[in-house]
This record gives sequence, C-alpha cells and structure tokens, in this order.
Amino acid sequence: MANGARTLARVSVGTSGWSYPSWRPGFYPAGLDPAQFLRFYAERFRTVELNTTGYRIPGVEQFRRWAEQAPDGFEFAPKLSGDRKRGLDTFVDGVRGLGDRLGPVRVSLKSARDDGAIELILGSLDPGLRVAFDLEHPSWDGIEERLAEHGAVRVNDLDHPAPFRFLRRREAPDEEFAARIRAAAEPVYVYFRHDDEPDAPAHAQRLIEMLAV
Repeated sequence: MANGARTLARVSVGTSGWSYPSWRPGFYPAGLDPAQFLRFYAERFRTVELNTTGYRIPGVEQFRRWAEQAPDGFEFAPKLSGDRKRGLDTFVDGVRGLGDRLGPVRVSLKSARDDGAIELILGSLDPGLRVAFDLEHPSWDGIEERLAEHGAVRVNDLDHPAPFRFLRRREAPDEEFAARIRAAAEPVYVYFRHDDEPDAPAHAQRLIEMLAV
C-alpha cells in the first residue's frame, strides 16, 4: 500500500457541522434541498462534528435519522458541554442512536482546571467511548498524560502519548500541518471549523489531497 493510502486509512477529515445554506453554491450545488445536505456531504467526507448537541441534546430518534443518512464507515463526532453536568445521562442515551456511526465525543470545557470535572464526566460516559477534551483555559496544561491513562485525549494535542488524535483548525492546511498528521501513528480526526463562506469543506478536501500524495 502506498504511503498516501496508508495515511488516509487512519485519518478522517471533515468539518464542524454541515447544515449551512451559505455553503451553497460554493460546496453544495445551487438549488440542493437542505434536507439533502448531509447525504451530499457524507459522500465526500468520512466524518463530521455534531456541534448542535453541545447546546441542545436531541432525542434518540434524531440521532437515528442522522445515522440513516450516512453510509457505512461514516462517523459523527458529537459535542458535549462539560460545563453543564445535568445533561450527561440524556447525552449518553441520545448518542447511542448513532450506532456504529458514533465517532469520538468532543467535551468542551471553558472553565479553569477542575480535575474532579474530568473524573465525573469520564465516570458518567460509556467507557467504550473515545473522548476528546477541548480545554480552553491555560490552567489545564499538563493534563494530557492523565487523560491518556483514561483512554482520552486533549483536542489539538499531537505531542503526548494518546490512543487517537482530535484536531480542530480554522486555517487552510499547510505542509507543516500535513506532515505532523503523517507522522502520527494513531488514528487522527481532523475538523475544519465553520465560516460563512465554504472555506471549511475546501480546506478539508485540500488536506485529503495533500495526504494522498
């Protein structure tokens, strides 16, 4: 197997969400019904972030409807707001509706470091889930190895031991970024963040092309 093919076999590239009318016609064809956006998207990428679940957790039937629109091998990465602990049970019940299309879970924590919050969240989630903590406050620096002990990772960490990688980026990919992904031995998930213009899917497609070489 060529190097590019081996890299793409363990790297899943997508965007942060898909339901953006402003991506039409730059990414979605002009006139495409928004109800068909997910099917169109899933024919081109292998994964997508479910950001809406970080604000309101839908019922399990909605998760099942999303899963039904995606092909085998496609993965959804739902967002969980770690600052709202009361919704953990509802979140766990809901994401089960994705079945084998459930990818890694991104847990967003905006507050300062609280190791107890990490323990609570990991203890409340199914131990089989792949969990990536999006920790914005600098006081969390140094938590990476402790997360790895639980099989979890920190978003955008490529330097510490981890079972997988979860990267989020707004800028276009460059060769340095692609090289770091190639050098990672673990499965890597890469999500380009949404802009009103269809830059995110263009960046995602560009990264796939760079990794294929």
